[in-house]
Amino acid sequence: MAESPSHKFGQIIGDTLEAAILPLLVTFAIKHRLYVDHKGPRPCRKGLKCLWTDLHGNTHDLDSVLESGGTGRKKGAPVAFIEIAWRRYTKHARNKAQEIQGAIEPLAETYSSLGTFKGAVLAGGFTDGAIDQLKSLGFTVLFFTYDLIISAFEVVGIDAVYDENTPDRECQRKVDKWNRLTKLDKEKIPKELLKRNRSNIERFIASLESSVARKVDRITIIPLHGNSFEVKKVNDAVKFIESYVENIAPCKFERYEIQIRFNNGNEITGKFNDKISAIDFLCIYKPARTSA
Repeated sequence: MAESPSHKFGQIIGDTLEAAILPLLVTFAIKHRLYVDHKGPRPCRKGLKCLWTDLHGNTHDLDSVLESGGTGRKKGAPVAFIEIAWRRYTKHARNKAQEIQGAIEPLAETYSSLGTFKGAVLAGGFTDGAIDQLKSLGFTVLFFTYDLIISAFEVVGIDAVYDENTPDRECQRKVDKWNRLTKLDKEKIPKELLKRNRSNIERFIASLESSVARKVDRITIIPLHGNSFEVKKVNDAVKFIESYVENIAPCKFERYEIQIRFNNGNEITGKFNDKISAIDFLCIYKPARTSA
């Protein structure tokens, strides 16, 4: 079945939104020495999809994942899951919001020890109710209104207004006009989207930065047969565990409980039955290129 002109034009808007957001994430990743996984070839995986698997063995196709320690040939630790979605109509937008929730929530549970950022970049027909639902689950949402989309396309002379009653021939004219644009003109629209929504973008990036660039404030280590110990640095915590003599305790060693408190107020707790897994957990939070 042939794709309808309205669907084609909707895809153009969705692709343009992604073209606006992806460079922002790449710039952010470079600043914080992260890797951006997104749709496209990557040597460490098969196919072009950005696939991540949750603890139940279910695979989720995501738009963007920021990784600590990741490279093209090696998956890193996910520090941010970010979905990007354009929907023209409210009925479709509501379903998409639920789809985003269903994809990211199991992954956030899987990587709960990392405190992974959950982000959604939405545009078009998303209602306040759908957005508030995502926010109530801990998502940070960046929203582009339908009017903002229309105004950005007007810069290159395209009337982006359409609905279910718009004739196919009119939508096809919009698609044809898009296809006649030069590469330079097409690049104007993502720039316009960013310019017209700058304050909300800045808040979104600030929230992402607060999550990703957080610093360890305090680490509490509890070997479950002895007293708790607090240190200020990851290396000190590693040294403590390496030197801790488990068999001197008055009863059998059970596990290590480690609580990390960050300077943004967030806390992450991990429970580990052996030194190796406890140290692996701590090393995730080592600052890069420091002796801390």
